[in-house]
Amino acid sequence: MGEEDPGGGGGGVPDLRLAGLAVAAWLTALAGLHLGPRPTVLLAAGAAGLAACTVAYLLGVLGRPALFVRRYGWIAVAVLLGVVCGASATAARLVVRDAPAVRSLVDDRATVDAELVVRDDPRPVRGVAGRPATLLVRADLVALTGPNGTRVVAPVRVLVLATDPGWRGLLPGQRLTAEGRLGAPRGGDLTAAVLTVRGPPTRHGQPTWSQRAAGVLRAGLQRACEPLPDEQGGLLPGLVVGDTSRLPPTVEEDFRATGMTHLNAVSGSNVAIVVGAVLLLARWSRAGPWAAAGLCGLALVGFVILVRPSPSVVRAATMGAIGLAALATGRPRAALPALAAGVAGLVLFDPDLAGDPGFALSVLATAGLLLLAPGWRDGLRRRGVPPGFAEALAVPAAAQLACGPVVAGISGTVSLVAVPANLLVVPAIAPATVLGVAAAVLSPAWPAGAEFVAWLASWPAWWLVTVARHGARLPAGTLPWPGGAPGAMLLAGLTVALLIATRRPLVRRLVAVVAVAAIAGTLPVRLVAGGWPPPGWVVVACAVGQGDALVLPVAAGRAVVVDAGPDPAAVDGCLRRLGVREIPVLIFSHFHIDHIGGVAGIFRGRRVAAVRTPQWAEPAAGRDLVRSAATAGGAVLAAATAGWAYRDGGLELVALGPPYPLRGTRSDPNNNSLVLRATVAGVRMLLAGDAETEEQRALLDRPPPGGIRADVLKVAHHGSAYQDPAFLDAVRPRVALVPVGVGNSYGHPNAAVLARIARGGTRVLRTDTDGDVAVVLGRTGMAVVARGVPPGRQS
Repeated sequence: MGEEDPGGGGGGVPDLRLAGLAVAAWLTALAGLHLGPRPTVLLAAGAAGLAACTVAYLLGVLGRPALFVRRYGWIAVAVLLGVVCGASATAARLVVRDAPAVRSLVDDRATVDAELVVRDDPRPVRGVAGRPATLLVRADLVALTGPNGTRVVAPVRVLVLATDPGWRGLLPGQRLTAEGRLGAPRGGDLTAAVLTVRGPPTRHGQPTWSQRAAGVLRAGLQRACEPLPDEQGGLLPGLVVGDTSRLPPTVEEDFRATGMTHLNAVSGSNVAIVVGAVLLLARWSRAGPWAAAGLCGLALVGFVILVRPSPSVVRAATMGAIGLAALATGRPRAALPALAAGVAGLVLFDPDLAGDPGFALSVLATAGLLLLAPGWRDGLRRRGVPPGFAEALAVPAAAQLACGPVVAGISGTVSLVAVPANLLVVPAIAPATVLGVAAAVLSPAWPAGAEFVAWLASWPAWWLVTVARHGARLPAGTLPWPGGAPGAMLLAGLTVALLIATRRPLVRRLVAVVAVAAIAGTLPVRLVAGGWPPPGWVVVACAVGQGDALVLPVAAGRAVVVDAGPDPAAVDGCLRRLGVREIPVLIFSHFHIDHIGGVAGIFRGRRVAAVRTPQWAEPAAGRDLVRSAATAGGAVLAAATAGWAYRDGGLELVALGPPYPLRGTRSDPNNNSLVLRATVAGVRMLLAGDAETEEQRALLDRPPPGGIRADVLKVAHHGSAYQDPAFLDAVRPRVALVPVGVGNSYGHPNAAVLARIARGGTRVLRTDTDGDVAVVLGRTGMAVVARGVPPGRQS
């Protein structure tokens, strides 16, 4: 019998044809989602004509084809057919999505009564503390009634944004009606509209019995995990059923930094573990191939219902079903054609999958395991590596290499610890998953037993959390990389070129030598340099979105923090990157949510001795949030007025303003912000809070002792237009820091304000474009460093 391609069914050509069709359909559907229906239809027509001409040429109708065309022509036909099928399926869905009756209501932002069918569990969107949590609900629109009473039947997809608690607990398949305002979607998928609702939904009937049963099991798993520590208790439901509602943001960030994000969502590995456990039981009981395949099929269907048919689970279930068929018929080597057939079928059935990152990661990981892992495993074995260890090395390495371009495009980084981290957690994934499923199944009938099994599962989950935590703290764990599609394509091209080049032994040895030399040369430099924060930093403006959070060092692990930004996870991540474990004083310039919303993240795992606030106690909701956080954290809470001073180590702080209460201004809370002068290692900084023209003018009219001249200015109110030119001229900073959110709706920062600040040679840094930014003091004077950019850029 001749040699077969690994994973193939009988040679390379059939596999290439099927793979070409699948990849072409996938990429065409992705392009169609962004191009729209008309260009997609033209693309399908052009590809169909080209395919017909190619077939006629191959059959000799249009002439005798050349040898090269005869050899590879049918692969080209398969690719063209993939383009035709992908474009046709996508165009048909886009025509429905862009139906004029719905589009006109969306353009008018009309208020409508919508009849919906829920597609997935409501998911909370991490937003601003102190505000009601926004729930994101994916639904199918059955019909809607417009403002004029006209009923429009439109089977399209909508995204519901709701804050009412009545939207919690909905199950897939639930029919309901709701009143809301239509808005335009972001594009790039099959969502026809965004429906923003304020009130609760009106439910009609019950979901199917299977969805109700799945809801009971999922809720039971959550209850079984409640006694566990927050990290393990939040991770287990995500690991088992994809429910990340209780997952702490710190764990999520650690998993992202170490390339372990795929463990937070159910995918092919979970399906393989559950079906594999059933298969082992079937073989232990000596069941035949058909009986074993039937039992595994039942387990597969039940597990998919339990975890919900998300894109990655649908892909994994499809692959599992095809694999079970191969098992029953005795043809287990047909996995690669099965993957291609599954991808093509799923994309043509639902073109929306083409743009889903989870679907892409799941498919690429499976392809890496089929195409790369066997050869790498065999190569390691030939070099004396023990069989089990060789497979443990090859599997995560192949999966990470295949998924690397997509991860780099999404995150803008390349993880150097992903392979070792995933290798270390391999022994813990299967026990945690199997025990978690068992806890969910036991929960309705035996809650105490479910809690015990969940406690057992918490130990392998603890190992996952521990590996992620320590991996995320390694100083050379990640490298910056261009984000978006260009970055993904660049890394994909480099990966393919590297795989092709290393097929030659000489090139392989050269690559190994260069890689070792690069690691040996750059890793010590990064370790000595200390990564982030840079040596000699005197202030860091954290990238926390549309809000302020500044850190002033006192000693190793200790710092004063001014404002907390809008998001607890964002400010907590910034402080963790700086290694801040103790905060002697936490200061709030004023009580607007973009300055105090992240207060819970400040207290997360840190000791905060004191909290200082302005005397102006509005808005009340912000004041109450700060008060409750300080009380819970055991911090002393007090108001600070002009003249308040603080000294600790090399840090000096003085409150300069407001010099007197300001009332009747454009924004009284802004114009009563605490304005601080900070001095660290001789560098004077002015932290202006959100002071607008009225408070700035008051500081000029009643100048504080020592004046307001500073080397560094934290520009007030995110660089808004409400700046007094005389105030900016009086400060005359060498460096200006602008904490501001990406794509904010306020128009911050104002271009004219930035131009005025920069016209005297001031270096302006923005957190929306530079990320965390630091001012450092070195041997050559003051400099600025943006996180991920080599230090030493002179101010």
